[in-house]
Formats: sequence, structure tokens, C-alpha cells
Amino acid sequence: MHNTAAMLIELGAIILALGLLGRLAGRMGFSPIPLYLLGGLAFGHGGLLPLQASEEFTATGAEIGVILLLLLLGLEYSASELVTNLKTQYPSGAADFVLNAVPGALAALIMGWGPVAAVALAGVTWISSSGVIAKVLGDLRRLGNRETPVVLGVLVIEDLAMAVYLPILTALLAGVSLAGGTVTLLISLSTVGAVLYVALRHGRLISRAVSSDSAEMLLLVVLGLTLLVAGLAQELQVSAAVGAFLVGIALSGEVAEGAGNLLMPLRDLFAAVFFVFFGLSTDPADIPPVLVPALLLAVVTALTKIATGWYAARRAGIRGAGRWRAGGTLVARGEFSIVIAGLAVAVEPRIGPLATAYVLILVVVGPLTARYTEPLARRLTRRSTARTQAAPVEAERAEPVPADA
Repeated sequence: MHNTAAMLIELGAIILALGLLGRLAGRMGFSPIPLYLLGGLAFGHGGLLPLQASEEFTATGAEIGVILLLLLLGLEYSASELVTNLKTQYPSGAADFVLNAVPGALAALIMGWGPVAAVALAGVTWISSSGVIAKVLGDLRRLGNRETPVVLGVLVIEDLAMAVYLPILTALLAGVSLAGGTVTLLISLSTVGAVLYVALRHGRLISRAVSSDSAEMLLLVVLGLTLLVAGLAQELQVSAAVGAFLVGIALSGEVAEGAGNLLMPLRDLFAAVFFVFFGLSTDPADIPPVLVPALLLAVVTALTKIATGWYAARRAGIRGAGRWRAGGTLVARGEFSIVIAGLAVAVEPRIGPLATAYVLILVVVGPLTARYTEPLARRLTRRSTARTQAAPVEAERAEPVPADA
């Protein structure tokens, strides 16, 4: 009974604090995500007032938060739109890998961590946070923007790439034979392919089966189906987030619209819990020793992510402002980076604190770059244009007047 009371008190305090932080962020005019993270950091392990009774419940709520974020992203787009996007965006996915995975791999090799740790740190710096970016797009009301499908295309390619990357990394860390790693990889790829096939060919049947005139029944069926598919995907070495996203694209029409409206408040609650939990699970004492290399790596890969988004939007025919918005939106890292670092700490313990500091920096900076990259680029462009136009005028003034004029 005492534990239950303590859990309820802690949960009530967390949710109340989330509401107050969200209100403060709204008045200041920016995303509440950085405040959620810093609040979790203050009350996590090694923080000002560690929370213990509600830790397990909060961890589960954080998992549900990521799943709901990706589900509602999937509900915004159909399966055909996803496949078309993947076909057109694969060069951007390749550029994303080269620009963002290589700096992490090089950093690990320079620090002498070895090739396996290099593969792990490459994944940490490569993958953007779908959860954070989904929340930022909603907060900034950009889901309908022209560049948003480009951003989602890059994120989906990254998430699907995890179905290939994670089995390979797990095999390298465990020293598994080539045959064992190949079997795991084939299972992952087959799972993703099967779900995509069902979504493309039988999406209308799924929507019809899920549809209900009762809001209560629709909510229960969609939520239950999403959690079931996400759990099965996780069990088959595919990301639970990918499973939830694919459920979202399998639903269409009125079902997708109705489910989105019903699930949005739940998404906002559990997504906030996810960001708080990330802060709760980080010990502030582990950050200072690795802060300088993490900061350098964050600066480099923030710039490479902006370049990735700019290139992807340019290929899609998006104009200048949308290109910069796409680049700034992709900066945040999060859930996948932490998962990868957690797998790799057995081989290289120093990768854990470095990844935590790195992700914490970019998950705070990410919402800010999403908001301010485009205005800053526009301002710098105007200054550059003004200087270019002023240069001929100054040259003309400086040109001597001929004596016979």
C-alpha cells in the first residue's frame, strides 16, 4: 500500500510538473521538449530529488509514448505515399548515412575504441529521433508543410535501416557467426516486407475491420492493434516504432482521422513522459568528463544533418525556406541512439556516457534548430545579398573620374 501511495504521489507530481513546464514553454514560444528533459535530469539518478517508486511505470509509459508518436505520424500518410517517398528519397538516405554515420565512426577510431565500437557510435550519430521530431512537427504545426513528407521520408528510411543495422551490430557485439547474423537479418527484413505488403494490398480491409461508430471501440481496437504489432515487431528484432508507424499507414480515410483525434491526447501525455524518462535515466555526474568530445561531435553532426535535410528537400523540388526547415528539423537524436549505446557498453563502457551527453545536447538543441534554422539562414542570405549589391556601388564611387569628362 505504501509503495502504491508513493507511486501515485510521484506520478501526480510528474504530470503536474509536465503541465506547468508545457505552459511555461507556450508562453516563451518554443517547444516544451528541452524543459521536459532538463526536468527529468534534475529528478533522475544523481539529480536533486531522485524518483524511485514510479520508475518502472514511467519506463513503460515512455515506450508507449514513442509508439503513439510514430502511430500518429503514420496516420498522416497512406501506404502508397510511403512507398513513393521511399523510391524517390533513397539517394537522400544514402547521403544521410555517409554524412552522419562517418563522423561517429571516425570519432571512435580516433579515441582508440576499436572497430566494433566505431560501428556502434556510427549508429548513435546517424539516426535522428523520430519521437522528438514527430513532437516538434506537431508543436510547430508543420505536419501540412511541403517539406514534411521529405523529413518523414528520411526518418522512415532510417527506421527501416535499423532493421538491417541492429541485427548486424548485435551479432558483432556478441561475436555471433556469419550464419547466425544472416538468419536474424533475414527475419527482420521479412517482417518489414510482410507488414508493408499487407498495408499496401489490404489496407482498406484493415480499415474496414477496425472501423466502428463507437469512439470507445475504435480507440480500444486501434490502440490494442498498435501495441500488439509493435510488440511482435520488437520480438522479431524490428523496431517497435517501425511497427507502430506501419500500423498507422495501413489505416486510411475516416478511420485514420477518427483514430488520430482520439489518440492525440494520449500521445501528448505519454510523449511527454518519454522525454522526462530520458532525463530521469541520465546521471548528471557522468556528463562532465565526456562533455567536450560530445559537444564537438554534436556540432559536426548537427551541421551534417542540416545539410542532409537541405539536400533531400532540394531533390524534392522544395524552395529555399523549406530546405532549411527540413534540415533544422532533422537535428535531434534520441531513442535509437540510446538503444544502440546501451547495446555497446559491454564492449566499450565509455560509449554510454558519451552517447548520453551527445543525445542530451542534440535533443535539447534539435527543437531550437527546427524553429530557428530557416529564419537564421534567411537573415544571413539577406546580409550576403545586400553586401553583394553594395559592392558594385562602392566600386563605382571609388572609380576615378577622367580629366576630360
